[in-house]
Amino acid sequence: MTAFAHYARALGGIVGREVLRFVHQRERFLSALVRPLLWLFVFAAGFRAALGIAITPPYETYIPYEVYIVPGLAGMVQLFNGMQSSLSMVYDREMGSMRMLLVSPLPRWFLLTAKLLAGTAVSILQVYAFLAVAWVYGVQAPPLGYVTVLPALVVSGLMLGALGMLLSSAIRQLENFAGVMNFVIFPTFFLSTALYPLWKMQEAGELLYFLCTVNPFSQAVELIRFALYLDVNLPALGWTVLALAVFLGGAVYGYNPARGFLARKAGGE
Repeated sequence: MTAFAHYARALGGIVGREVLRFVHQRERFLSALVRPLLWLFVFAAGFRAALGIAITPPYETYIPYEVYIVPGLAGMVQLFNGMQSSLSMVYDREMGSMRMLLVSPLPRWFLLTAKLLAGTAVSILQVYAFLAVAWVYGVQAPPLGYVTVLPALVVSGLMLGALGMLLSSAIRQLENFAGVMNFVIFPTFFLSTALYPLWKMQEAGELLYFLCTVNPFSQAVELIRFALYLDVNLPALGWTVLALAVFLGGAVYGYNPARGFLARKAGGE
């Protein structure tokens, strides 16, 4: 068997295992949908009368708040999935399948990338399920937008998954990861363009505007937003890809048993 076949078999096994585990865990699927749907049905409905969105790209007319918030909630699905996948990574590294995979002859960067691709595939399934419910609710993008948004979901899912993987590389104990998730997820989500446009943030203060601008999650949300409406936000794409490279590079370094964060902690024990 050639080396390519070995890599392909390992990639298929890791991705297939993650997708099957997601399919068999119905409560995980439901919990992934409940969170953004509550924001859409309750939070957005409450702000509908108070906050309309002016004409701003990629929209060509005034839009209700529900239309604006849907791409941000799609990003939220991927953000939470990235953190949840990393939580399972901490568990698998200690007592699951990744414990055996990480000592296999395959390069560690490949194994981490395969795990990242698996988590991204699951997040995309969750996002499309959410977009389907939003369509039924009445928040409808152009039909072709549900196709053009796929590459954006791949890039944003990889970036957010790599962020979670980077965090998991620095955490040895499973019980510590939940606390770290809260310190990452909520500032990342609220200090972004997921809920409010940048000009609203600028009205609130220059510091808040700056934090939202440099937040990689903001760039991922704008990438999804533009792609859903048949447009390409090149700056958002560039910054998202850059953040992906930085986070994934940091995760590969962190999982390196000789130089990474785990090696430092092991040496201190």
